[in-house]
Amino acid sequence: MTKRHRSIARGAAPLLAFAALLFGSVASAGATTASEQINAGTLSFINSTPANITFPATTLNGTNQTQTQTQAFDVSDATGTNAGWNIQATSTTFTAGSHTLPTTATTVASAPADACDASSTCTLATNSISYAYSLPAAATAPTATKLFNAAANTGMGAQTITPTWSLAVPSSAWAGGAGTPYTSTWTLTLVSGP
Repeated sequence: MTKRHRSIARGAAPLLAFAALLFGSVASAGATTASEQINAGTLSFINSTPANITFPATTLNGTNQTQTQTQAFDVSDATGTNAGWNIQATSTTFTAGSHTLPTTATTVASAPADACDASSTCTLATNSISYAYSLPAAATAPTATKLFNAAANTGMGAQTITPTWSLAVPSSAWAGGAGTPYTSTWTLTLVSGP
C-alpha cells in the first residue's frame, strides 16, 4: 500500500466509526414493555393467634382494684382489596373453681395504639370503634363484638395494634392463691370488612 492510500485509510477510519455510531444508535432504538403480576395474599394474624395475656397478681386490700396489661395483635392485610377488616372478641367469665369475677370485669379504656411493622410500608387502620370497650363474657362465651377496625382503604400491609386491657378486681373477690388463678378463655377473630 502506498503512502497516499495509507493516509486516506487513516483519515476515513474515524469518519466510518462516527457514522457507525450515529446510524447504529438510530437503528437500535425501540420500545420495550415491563410487567409485574401481583397476586393477592391473605388477611391474618402474623403469629396465628395473639399471645396469651397474664395480668399482674392482685393482693386484696379491702378496696376495688384494677390491673392492666397490654396485648399485641400483629395483623397482616395482604389481600390487595382495600376492603378493610375488624378484630372481634368474646370470652368466658374469669373463674377460679366455683368463684367468678363479674362478666363486665374486662375493658379497654381507650383506642389501642397502632403502628406499621418495621418490615412494612402499611396504611394505618382508621378505627371507628367507640371506647371504653367491654369484652363480652359469660359461662359460655357470648356473641363476639368489634374491638378494633380498619375502614375501607386503610389497614393494608402489616401493623401491630396494642390494646391496654383493664381487669376490675372487686374487694370481695375470693382469693384462690398461687395454685388457683382465675382464668378466662378469649376468642379473637380477624374478619374482612370494617
